[in-house]
Amino acid sequence: MMKEFFSKDYLVFLLKMLTMNRFILFLVSIAIISCKNPAEGKPITETVSDTTSVKDFREFKVLDSKYISNEDLWSRFNEDLKDFSDADYNSLKPLILEQDIPTIQKHVYSGDFSYELLTKFYLYRIRKFDRENELSLNSVISINPNVIEDAKLRDRELLNRKLKHPIFGMPILLKDNINAFGAPTTAGAVALQNNNAEDAFITKRLKEQGAIILGKANLSEWAYFFCGDCPSGYSAIGGQTLNPYGRRIMDTGGSSSGSGVAVATNFSVAAVGSETSGSILSPSSQNSIVGLKPTIGLLSRSGIVPISSTLDTPGPMTKNVTDNAILLDAMLGFDNSDSKSIEMDRNGSMYDAFESASLQGKRFGAFKRLLEDSLYVQAISNLKSNGAEVIEIDEQEISLPNFRRLLNLDMKKDLPIYLSEFASKDVAVKSVLDVVEFNKKDSLNIMPYGQRLFEGIVNDEGDALFLERIQDTLKTNGRQYFDIPMKTQNLDGFLSINNYHAGFAAVAEYPAITVPMGYAENGAPKGLTFISKPLSEKQLLNWAYVYEQTSKRRKPPVNYN
Repeated sequence: MMKEFFSKDYLVFLLKMLTMNRFILFLVSIAIISCKNPAEGKPITETVSDTTSVKDFREFKVLDSKYISNEDLWSRFNEDLKDFSDADYNSLKPLILEQDIPTIQKHVYSGDFSYELLTKFYLYRIRKFDRENELSLNSVISINPNVIEDAKLRDRELLNRKLKHPIFGMPILLKDNINAFGAPTTAGAVALQNNNAEDAFITKRLKEQGAIILGKANLSEWAYFFCGDCPSGYSAIGGQTLNPYGRRIMDTGGSSSGSGVAVATNFSVAAVGSETSGSILSPSSQNSIVGLKPTIGLLSRSGIVPISSTLDTPGPMTKNVTDNAILLDAMLGFDNSDSKSIEMDRNGSMYDAFESASLQGKRFGAFKRLLEDSLYVQAISNLKSNGAEVIEIDEQEISLPNFRRLLNLDMKKDLPIYLSEFASKDVAVKSVLDVVEFNKKDSLNIMPYGQRLFEGIVNDEGDALFLERIQDTLKTNGRQYFDIPMKTQNLDGFLSINNYHAGFAAVAEYPAITVPMGYAENGAPKGLTFISKPLSEKQLLNWAYVYEQTSKRRKPPVNYN
């Protein structure tokens, strides 16, 4: 779950809507989706101009974590990194920074560096930039204590020709609501500080394919469905994650904030995030990376701290589309313990068709109100130059009633299931109410921004029948929002910006992918977001790849080279 301030486009649009009957409907949908503007970003004051004011750190209640110190984080690795010098780091930079997985693998095969050196390179960067310095970002919450040994093992396996998948040997960060043995899964919350749980299903899949779990990424606490009034990217355990494109200006997006920032800053090859409504799309677009929110059930949710079993899904967050497809492919697999898990009849991999990818004759719906955004118009021009047809469409006058209550009622029943079946037995809390009471013991440190949303969950008395009705209504409305124009205009997909349509995509269970689209006048990154029917991930990746190769909009943050 995430919430963004309104953008220039949204504010201008709302002013126009004041004289129209649709105004009330759009206010309802905006309130439901709880979007903060992906460009302007909290904690910036709302403004119609593209110019954002500076928010000094002193105005945040918390910046650095009170539960993590650099000394503790790196004590077990300093000895291993003694033989990795500045010269080693600088010699590897051009071979690793901004490179895709196939290129990195070629360097390993050629003997330019090993998986061990690759891993040490990322550890060195995280230690150099991430915490307790003038460029700190607070994006990484923990490091896998066995990561160097895991990398050495991959080197030995490669010598024995045991390469299984392109993800083999690639250091990956997991959002810290995803279980991984050896590191606590906290969801950013002090109540889960000792949650040393077994691997989530997708973590097992990554390890089976040979990926290296580098560590955990910070997140908006409880996946941004906790405080209600805190900045995105804040958690009690991880502190305040900051956007490398504007540390005192731009929002990170949430809730997969640390995943987005870490990938943008080349702290890992890639990261895994999770989304309920915008939590991959928002931080991906706001940190100029590629983020995919898959069809719900395509990837397992078992062993992931939940908000909503109706809407939750993990997904890949990467610097480019090729890596996104590779990471998605590595996590696929049917999970008997996930009621929504989809058993796919796979025909090839997710990454094997890019050479033949084409937009020729594809028909996309472009939302008329977004055409005031010059980057969006430019992106449409890029698509048309590759043979796509773009049809301007009005948005359906459809609302999403009781969206917040869906999340309340799902989390009230889903969190106890996670705590009972997937959490460590050392975790004392067993319900949302237990967490609310636990947090009151030290509210200043544990919940400096309060816990309004958790209190709302406790107070929501809706029953199972009411929840079922909400689910049916929201899914029907979400599908109609897309299906009606898709049918009448014979569309293959839709074009959006950032996470603007994340709420509708969530309830419709439509997948979406966002790709760097460029930068606003104030330097804030934006993403072009493709949305299409369930299980169309391969199409989405192909479309995104063609756009990416044509536009080449991503630029790494300048202070982290």
